[in-house]
Amino acid sequence: MLSKALPLQIPHRKSVKRHDLALLTLLNQDKVMKIAVLSTNKALYSTRRLIEAGKERGHEMPVVNHKHCYMNITSHKPSIHLKGEAITGVDAIIPRIGASISFYGTAVVRQFEMMGVYSVNESVAITRSRDKLRASQLLARRGIGLPVTGFANSPDDTQDLLRIAGGAPVVIKLLEGTQGVGVVLAETRKAAESVVEAFRGLKANFMVQEFIAEAGGADIRCLVIGDKVVAAMKRQGKEGEFRSNLHRGGAASLIKITPEERSTAVRSAKVMGLNVAGVDLLRSNHGPVVMEVNSSPGLEGIETATKKDIAGMIIEFIEKNAKQGKTRTRGKG
Repeated sequence: MLSKALPLQIPHRKSVKRHDLALLTLLNQDKVMKIAVLSTNKALYSTRRLIEAGKERGHEMPVVNHKHCYMNITSHKPSIHLKGEAITGVDAIIPRIGASISFYGTAVVRQFEMMGVYSVNESVAITRSRDKLRASQLLARRGIGLPVTGFANSPDDTQDLLRIAGGAPVVIKLLEGTQGVGVVLAETRKAAESVVEAFRGLKANFMVQEFIAEAGGADIRCLVIGDKVVAAMKRQGKEGEFRSNLHRGGAASLIKITPEERSTAVRSAKVMGLNVAGVDLLRSNHGPVVMEVNSSPGLEGIETATKKDIAGMIIEFIEKNAKQGKTRTRGKG
């Protein structure tokens, strides 16, 4: 008579050492996934952490340089190719699309979606959030706090445009800028007029926003995954710098956010349709205002400041939500 097999006891993941991961993977074959990270540089901190977090949970984590991909656009069997071979067997993708290559990067994401591959942030949501003007209009339509913002095309509108934004000082921001590049603080009306004329001379798209002086050169980065803020940090610009971006010498520290700030961050990500987002807030005299919703938030600053495994949380979200052909973007607009 055969004895009844005892159920296998799987240890808690935190107690599993790296050399035990192979065994854990075998015990969880039905959960093992092939998750591709779309990144142009696998040495970047965020890319490395996502790969590490995925592999620790037993997943296959290839890095796909989306700049080098090319696509077969067909209604019957769409495909993506890299170095002469079709990319197959991918269950989910994590887009790390830089602002400078949003057009082609989102086209690659869209092609994966056509192939039925789950994307943690979908192409429509990425495009929506990358367009600063469109994002501001969508957030304003949903009643989310924003700095007073003006946008115009004609050179004759400069004076009224500045009045709309509350007059000098104002922040003038290129729509295509990122990491603080293309953002200028004009402290006087004359300076603002000069910057506006210079940007118009370059035929650049830009908007003019009120300057939130009470923020003191600091903002709050809220990291949203799904329907919750999983981590938050304060970013303080260096002395004399109104931009708080860490790439420009800003310092990050742990911060406790208010329920209103938490709700604003979650709602902003939802309006954009993003499952993973970095929402940048300023503390103004009339409550939290949203500066930007980032579809590819960096992980180094917030993981260092909060000591949280954000990369692991993103992998867990994919495990719970990735389904074949599930590519309906959240949010409208």
